[in-house]
Amino acid sequence: MTIAAIRGAVKEKPAFAELHAQVEQCTKKEGSNGKPFWELRLRDASDALTLRVWSDSANVRVCESLEDADCVSVEGEFHLNGSFGLDARRWELRRLMPDERTALFEGSEAERAAVDEDYASVERAAAGLRDPRLRALAARFLETGGARFRRAAAARMNHHARRGGLVQHTAQMLRAAAALCDVYPALNRDLLLAGVLFHDCGKLWETCPPEEGFAIRPDPRGELMGHISIGVEVVNALWRELPKADWEGLAPASDDVRLHLIHLILSHHGALEFGSPVLPKTPEAIALHYIDNLDARLEMIAQAYAGGKEIAPGIFDRVRPLEVGPMRSLGIFDDSDSPQGKKFVPSDEVA
Repeated sequence: MTIAAIRGAVKEKPAFAELHAQVEQCTKKEGSNGKPFWELRLRDASDALTLRVWSDSANVRVCESLEDADCVSVEGEFHLNGSFGLDARRWELRRLMPDERTALFEGSEAERAAVDEDYASVERAAAGLRDPRLRALAARFLETGGARFRRAAAARMNHHARRGGLVQHTAQMLRAAAALCDVYPALNRDLLLAGVLFHDCGKLWETCPPEEGFAIRPDPRGELMGHISIGVEVVNALWRELPKADWEGLAPASDDVRLHLIHLILSHHGALEFGSPVLPKTPEAIALHYIDNLDARLEMIAQAYAGGKEIAPGIFDRVRPLEVGPMRSLGIFDDSDSPQGKKFVPSDEVA
């Protein structure tokens, strides 16, 4: 089971499970009683978990030889431990075998299928751009950065903060943007879809784990520039590589297309205090900002439903970025002619 799955499973009662994860940090510390203990920080594609290994545990022997980025199995009874959160009792720690390590980074069959499906939808959207300049730019980006794009996270925390999260976030935003263009046909569809693809492209450096890893380590380029500035450089660098001679006479002018795309990247956070150096000044920039914000917020709500602390029936503990304690939403009315008849379906059970 993944960390996220275990976190959801133990809401009602403890659960016995085996977890495969990567060591993010294994640190020897000293307790208030003067006895040493190990603090073991683990991470997989879904979440992170901290376990404490006391000096009288048989797991100490394994901890003493662990290094960052090693991969381990934790098998035992998982439970919620008050303010400490997810914890384990009577658990055993061992290193993963080579085939188990490979499977950990590849993900389960369902996880691989989900990423493949989302990445394929991104490729289809890029190939479907009618403007040859934006289509060529998107193709070049996926050709040169596809591997990093598939494993990058969309953030360090809050939403899609996991390996492969950026592809999921981008694919969902593309679907939302395409639907919005049907409602608002005056929007430049090609520009908006390209803006979705490139708005977070700087995160291929800012929040991208290594090929065999889940932890998002600080990157000099990401730290010194941030993903918005990197995104502008990526677009300009790729644009210089493209055959611009073939675009003479196209309308709107090619440099205007590039400039408007860069504006989408620069303004997509929507406010100066949130890191955008300029505010959204075009219909496509306004739409991109709200699509991005909507997908991030709905993801945070879904995370609260799946693994958040339920402080009362249907009421969850406060999610800081949302500034509220989410409540479980009203079920969706199902009026299909099913054997069960008409019924309400909880919203988090709807595919």
